[in-house]
Amino acid sequence: MKRTIKVFLGDDARLVGTIRYNAEGARESAAFEYDAGWLAATERFSIDPALQLVAGAQFHKKAHDGSIFHAAIADTEPDGWGRRVILRDHAKRMKAARHKSSEMNSRPLNQLDFLLEVDDASRAGALRFQDEEGHFQRASEPGRRTAPPLIELAHLAAATRSFETDSETAADLAYLRGRGTSLGGLRPKCTIVDEKGRLSIGKFPSVTDERAVTKGEVLAMRLARAAGIDVADARLVDSDGAPVALITRFDRPKTGGRLLYVSAATMLGADPSDSGVHDYTEIVDAIRVHGAAAQADIDELWRRVAFSILITNVDDHLMNHGFLHTDHGQWRLAPAFDLNPFPDRVRELKTWISQNAGPDATIDALLSVAPYFKIPAKRAKEVLARVESAVARWRKEGRSLGMTDAELEPFAPAFEHAERAAARGTRR
Repeated sequence: MKRTIKVFLGDDARLVGTIRYNAEGARESAAFEYDAGWLAATERFSIDPALQLVAGAQFHKKAHDGSIFHAAIADTEPDGWGRRVILRDHAKRMKAARHKSSEMNSRPLNQLDFLLEVDDASRAGALRFQDEEGHFQRASEPGRRTAPPLIELAHLAAATRSFETDSETAADLAYLRGRGTSLGGLRPKCTIVDEKGRLSIGKFPSVTDERAVTKGEVLAMRLARAAGIDVADARLVDSDGAPVALITRFDRPKTGGRLLYVSAATMLGADPSDSGVHDYTEIVDAIRVHGAAAQADIDELWRRVAFSILITNVDDHLMNHGFLHTDHGQWRLAPAFDLNPFPDRVRELKTWISQNAGPDATIDALLSVAPYFKIPAKRAKEVLARVESAVARWRKEGRSLGMTDAELEPFAPAFEHAERAAARGTRR
């Protein structure tokens, strides 16, 4: 199989380049080539630090179980939840085709299939992919919305519950298919348009949850804002008694259009699965090279690490940090997202504070890298004081969200621990 997929940028569909996909049996490969018009344009920039602004095909070496595509393209692929939906839908359609003696293509899905299954309207960032017939993928189906409105939340929640309990129908899968997002992980979610017409991510409770996870995430996001962190808008929405976390997409500005987004893994040229191999000082280095407002974003990153330590947000891998393109190859740290307190996990960060500090989520380790971040000691203590003060209000903030004491108590180990005392001790 050989495919040629054109890559465009934004709602105005500016041609950037071409993906050349090749499959021989189970072996897949892909190359990217910039369009000559893009290379000649004064506003050109590299869509991925690993993709130099040169003519000719550029190949990507697949690492481990990673993508065959360059990282900026792979950032738009469906996340773990989306892949599960796509696989289950494909299997059900194959079974129906066999039952009807259909001649439907029964080949297994390949990596290009997954890339092109994400809905064009809701794909993360600003990259868009056009097939050989000139259709942006995944194209909307006749008579179907590309992203359902908020009023269909109950239908979405019911479909995700059915999926998790292996009782979904073909209609449930058709409803969920293509609406996965790459900003999220394995938890049930769906793209939604809120009552103001803004593209959002709805995160649903899982049937396996042992605590109020969606409420805990919105609580963390509200505490982060109180701590002075630039964070995605988040709120709770009730769906037949189920609390759904509604997160506004920060890659879709209020003024319209799409913002190009890449993960921190892409910015570092790192394998997303390499937890513990990379650290925050590497992100600092990348910001200094590519940042539009480098020191401001470095200060922001340090504040976020402090917050993660104090709420035990230990799922801080490189895919949970990202950047938005501003202009001429300059990038800004994207608003914080996927902030969650983990009361039942070891207090070790996925992204280390530094190679010397290791994975321990401690205030001492964070203070040790303040000079590398070029944050004066006095300023570091002021930031810690504000972050700790915000986190200290976790019970009060939780109650304002409608959380009961029974819902709050399981989160206590994430918020009440020795590092909070260590942060308070820096005020002296």
